Amino acid sequence: MTSWTHRHVIDLSTFSIGDYVSVLELASRFKALPITGARKLPALQGKLVATLFFEPSTRTRSSFELAARSLSADVQSFSPSNSSISKGETPLDTALTYVAMGADVLVVRHSSSNVPKQLAHSLEEAGERTSILNGGDGLHSHPSQGLLDLFTLAHYFNPKEPLPNALLGKRIVIVGDILHSRVARSNLWALTACGADVVLCGPPSLLPEAFSSFVEEPPPGQKDDPVSTRGKVSVIRSLKDALGNADAVMTLRLQKERMHQNLLTGLDRYHLDYGITHESLKWCGKEVPVLHPGPVNRGVEMSSALVDDPSICLVKDQVRNGIPIRMALLYLMAAAESLTELPKNSKP
Repeated sequence: MTSWTHRHVIDLSTFSIGDYVSVLELASRFKALPITGARKLPALQGKLVATLFFEPSTRTRSSFELAARSLSADVQSFSPSNSSISKGETPLDTALTYVAMGADVLVVRHSSSNVPKQLAHSLEEAGERTSILNGGDGLHSHPSQGLLDLFTLAHYFNPKEPLPNALLGKRIVIVGDILHSRVARSNLWALTACGADVVLCGPPSLLPEAFSSFVEEPPPGQKDDPVSTRGKVSVIRSLKDALGNADAVMTLRLQKERMHQNLLTGLDRYHLDYGITHESLKWCGKEVPVLHPGPVNRGVEMSSALVDDPSICLVKDQVRNGIPIRMALLYLMAAAESLTELPKNSKP
């Protein structure tokens, strides 16, 4: 495992291949361990992880908290409905409150883009050592989801060694609401870093042509791309053409809560044009896995029959893999110690 240099994890655009290897190697080891019961790892004993979710969440919040507890960390949950937010408290004031309580890592989710980044900057300026882990911010980024999707695909393609090179040369198709998806943005950085070619498919209202150049330049404020050679990104409107020769398909939830105008003519029409079903998957020419970050709108992004088909639908695998991936991130950020602390027989 290479040395870990990230005090905060805000965006996967800052990850090198070595960073992906570190996370996936650790996740593989954690995946082989029981995540419940008395057999917890003492790696983060004495550390405090606080989950500051200013936006609703089921999978992300629960798996972060379970991951932290599996590493013996103390966990403190923040609930906006029972907080001083209603009295005018800002996200920074909330974060500083938990820092004052001794939090080592703040997992932050917010409906506005760049709030975790702004909090990280403010804490550094204040001389605080607490780390910020982005749990999803607006339309910007969802790094832990991108990493668990990467891990799920790597494990599918090479179960014995689920590392970045398992994605090299693969054609991964992402279908649906790219415009409003922080998950898609994180997956673009992760998948192309590992040498996959990503095909984006969706209507123009949900997939601007500009996404074809999404990874060609680092984001504003980032001088260099830590990955020297990336896979390609292309936009194909026809679902049939996009699925041709695909190695895996990811479909995305229609994020109606983030749509500020009428971008679709109707859900039935959308499913007919872009819904993933057993029939549409035949255009791939072979059996391929299907992913979805959840929650799934059955009969819209995916047919209900496909959601319930464990032979090719990896949604449950994604949920399971979220725990070891988030354990790996928390460990790397909060422990900063040798992997010799892990049980020697914990390799998959």
